[in-house]
Amino acid sequence: MIVIADSSALVALSVCDSLSLLDALFGQVKVPQAVYDEICIANKAEAHALHTYLTEKVCNASTIFDIERPNGLGKGELDAINLYKQLSADLLLIDDAKAKKVAYLNNIEVMGSLGVLLLAKKKGLIVAIKPSLSKLRCSDIFISNDLLDQVLVVAGEE
Repeated sequence: MIVIADSSALVALSVCDSLSLLDALFGQVKVPQAVYDEICIANKAEAHALHTYLTEKVCNASTIFDIERPNGLGKGELDAINLYKQLSADLLLIDDAKAKKVAYLNNIEVMGSLGVLLLAKKKGLIVAIKPSLSKLRCSDIFISNDLLDQVLVVAGEE
């Protein structure tokens, strides 16, 4: 299974110390160069962990595909969608709501970082997601408390 990852979900999973779940769950994880450049800037939060994790996972998104309603997306998001199409990937890992909507309009299968944590628990790779969600709550990443609470309910950890 080939998964293309965007910056928002990678940073969230890095905050949770959960990047290794991606390889365990999906096998092949790839990112476009623009995403790598966006998140691996020196002195940026999680840059070192992401640089280490993304070694040998960076690809060039060279083919430009027609993307329906791409307005408002950043270069990393657009390149992630293009790389998904270029590699005929199975899943796009992305947290940004606007980018998810564009992906849905383009018939792209998506999952966010919280979905990764739920799937990892379901598959027995982690015993609980509450510690990861606590790390997200204490980070600079904005995920609404209501959504985090809903995920805890779905995980049976409310």
